[in-house]
Amino acid sequence: MLQLPDYPWNQLAPYRERAAEYPGGTVDLSIGTPVDPTPGIIREALAEASDAHGYPTTHGTLEVREAIVRWYARRRGVTQLSVDDVMPTVGSKEMVAWLPLLLGLGPGDVIVRPEIAYPTYDIGALLVGATAIATDDLNTLTDEQRANLKLVWVNSPGNPTGKVRDAASLRELVDQARALGAVVASDECYAELGWGQYAGQVPSVLDPQVSGGELSDLLALYSLSKQSNLAGYRAAFVAGAPNLMPQLINSRKHAGMIVPAPVQHAMAVALDDDAHVVAQKEFYQARRDALRPALERFGLRIDDSVAGLYLWCTEARSCWDTLSQLADLGIVAGPGAFYGTAGEQHVRVALTASDERIAAAVARLESATRR
Repeated sequence: MLQLPDYPWNQLAPYRERAAEYPGGTVDLSIGTPVDPTPGIIREALAEASDAHGYPTTHGTLEVREAIVRWYARRRGVTQLSVDDVMPTVGSKEMVAWLPLLLGLGPGDVIVRPEIAYPTYDIGALLVGATAIATDDLNTLTDEQRANLKLVWVNSPGNPTGKVRDAASLRELVDQARALGAVVASDECYAELGWGQYAGQVPSVLDPQVSGGELSDLLALYSLSKQSNLAGYRAAFVAGAPNLMPQLINSRKHAGMIVPAPVQHAMAVALDDDAHVVAQKEFYQARRDALRPALERFGLRIDDSVAGLYLWCTEARSCWDTLSQLADLGIVAGPGAFYGTAGEQHVRVALTASDERIAAAVARLESATRR
């Protein structure tokens, strides 16, 4: 039997217990799960499609695929997609974990993932026996690793760092990967949540400035969990790579990996409505504007964090020491060690808490006296 690592979040149990003892209860800023209501327009769409007596299609209804194509053109500057080049997925994590298998990778193959990254990229490699390499620069690979490179993961905006790769950086990586015959898969699920210079558009790997207008071997993953509060719907999609999409669709058909029909209709409605996304982003902006200065006055430096739902914080010592101090204030954050050795001195602070809980965290941080 394949032995996977223990689920890392279980290690937070003692910090959660300590935080729960604080007067007023825990402020949980550790996991990025949405707390705001799913917009009414989307819930109504789900109800409209609830008479789903037949099997849904794995490739997705024409309605949802057309909505995905429109969304990419309108919001991401990607106009060369066809409805054949997109497919809904059961959340984006499903595709992160199973893409190496769907691409037929195995022992001896090399998969590159970001130096600081969501653990599921490594799990996907482990499931097929491939070798995962943590690096943001393909120039650091050995000749042997370059010869066996099959898949390069990009995560921009990054989780947990909130770092964004600009179009020039993405283009350089794509050109390098193509020269080595590798697929590039870009996990972009925070792209609508850019701040400051990225408040407009965060570049996609499918953008013509990056792809050169050629989408072969380029995949972009996206999720509606964050921008539309649809985490419970498991509503996501993959786009691009017309040379690979038929294989991905066929393999997922055999495995029964299908997004429920009512969710597909709800996705189509959500993708065509920008107003709720703008409103939700304003909620996160206000929470970010309140938390960031409070964390800085508490003594934490904020690195990167130019997009996404997190503040990537450090005081240049073990993340577990920082977590301990925050737990003494009833605040739970995410340890950077979960995301690789390069994150061991950072904590991830999520913006996904109610306004009341964010205000409580700010008050506790402001009143704290540093030891």
